[in-house]
Amino acid sequence: MKGQFSRRFILGALLASAADVAWGDAPKVSIRPVPRAGNFHKQAVKGADALIAAARLGGKVSFVVADAKTGLILETANPVLPQPPASVTKTITSLYALDTLGAGYRFKTRLMATGPVVNGRLKGDLVLVGGGDPTLDTDDLADMAAALKQAGVREVSGKFKVNSSALPFIKQIDKSQPDYLGYNPAVCGLNLNFNRVHFEWKRSASGYDVAMDARTRKYRPGVRIAKMRVVDRDLPIYTYKDSGGVDSWTVARRALGRNGSRWLPVRKPHLYAAEVFQTMARSQGIRLPRAVVSKGVAKGTVLVEHNSEQLQVLLKALLKFSNNMTAEAIGMTASAARSGNIGSLKASAKKMTDWTASHTGARKSKFVDHSGLGTGSRLTAGDMVSALVRQGPNGSLAHLLKPIALRDANGRVIKGHPVKVHAKTGTLNFVSALAGYVTAPDGTQLAFAMFMADEKRRAGVAKSDREAPQGAKSWNKAAKRLQQALIERWATLYGT
Repeated sequence: MKGQFSRRFILGALLASAADVAWGDAPKVSIRPVPRAGNFHKQAVKGADALIAAARLGGKVSFVVADAKTGLILETANPVLPQPPASVTKTITSLYALDTLGAGYRFKTRLMATGPVVNGRLKGDLVLVGGGDPTLDTDDLADMAAALKQAGVREVSGKFKVNSSALPFIKQIDKSQPDYLGYNPAVCGLNLNFNRVHFEWKRSASGYDVAMDARTRKYRPGVRIAKMRVVDRDLPIYTYKDSGGVDSWTVARRALGRNGSRWLPVRKPHLYAAEVFQTMARSQGIRLPRAVVSKGVAKGTVLVEHNSEQLQVLLKALLKFSNNMTAEAIGMTASAARSGNIGSLKASAKKMTDWTASHTGARKSKFVDHSGLGTGSRLTAGDMVSALVRQGPNGSLAHLLKPIALRDANGRVIKGHPVKVHAKTGTLNFVSALAGYVTAPDGTQLAFAMFMADEKRRAGVAKSDREAPQGAKSWNKAAKRLQQALIERWATLYGT
């Protein structure tokens, strides 16, 4: 690669302090690889500069690749350039949560009573208390309603309260996104179905029949907390309005086909959960009054408790499916465990930024959330590789990362490819990121991070077009082809 040695020299100087902390005093300047006799295949490998130029992405490309065990830096491009990390942020969130909460941590959702249960009557209030569980769903609430009946409750003399004070209320993760995107919901201490509601439509003789429900594998209870109205217009496709505690949506008639469905975000997840629990309780013969919000620390006797899977299980799913709400709930729970009241998502992200600096040596990276959805987050390839090397190719993070398939020129998965990749992807409009570990055919293990972004082009996308802007899909495909080409280069060039 043109100028390769000088890049390594610069990286060694700029990341010296980070390397001392995270890489155990590894060499700060890598040795220029010298092809051995007979390694003619290495001499034929295309240079990184040529691969980047051929991709024609525009914007900026940055990467660092290092020996995963020793931290020896092998090759770089713009290693200390802060770039949008997109969902690669979730790897940092996972490390932050593991360090703070522990792999065995479980989120708890409780039903609490403020009075005794006498002859089936709860003489006091029933409180549904959220513990920040990002995976709570309708099936879980149905199980809790059945358990409440088994606890002897048939009716409630007092109020039915809902408490979500475990986490601050976040109306949406990123305000710059369109209102209707299901991956940008509200987040609070009581979440349900990833804080999404299922919208379904079917053409009928009178127009369209629409339904809004909280469906899961077993149940699909209808809800009143979210309403949809079909209107005659072309654009916008959706509109949203907060109407007295109800999520009021409209959809353009001309945008609907014969039938279909999609998930829409929920902006009041605690009330959504309360309504669904009322429905599940009613199916058990327990009628509850309309829910009222309870603030502060919930007090009372625990009648029913639902526990989530262990944190390590949730994180593996997070890094596989990349659910934004899950990342935010887990990240804010970790921040709350460190300092109590965190106040806002921004404040929680700041705590994670500070933790990253102290635990990985990162100095130029910052986060505005825990999912990577917000465009204000920045991460350098050098900082990301520092974190990966510190963890090691056989550490806790490596076991959580998903395998990334390598593909042929037609996009088909190459079965049995000798190069193995376990990594986290990240995608925003005109932003593509990938970070993790590579195992070369000879067993050499590499740690790498790649960030590619055309921020000028991204900034030019209108808010109404951000779900699928023109050119973003082809740009992303080109970025992924470049990422694979670089990985194959490294596996060939730096294999023993």
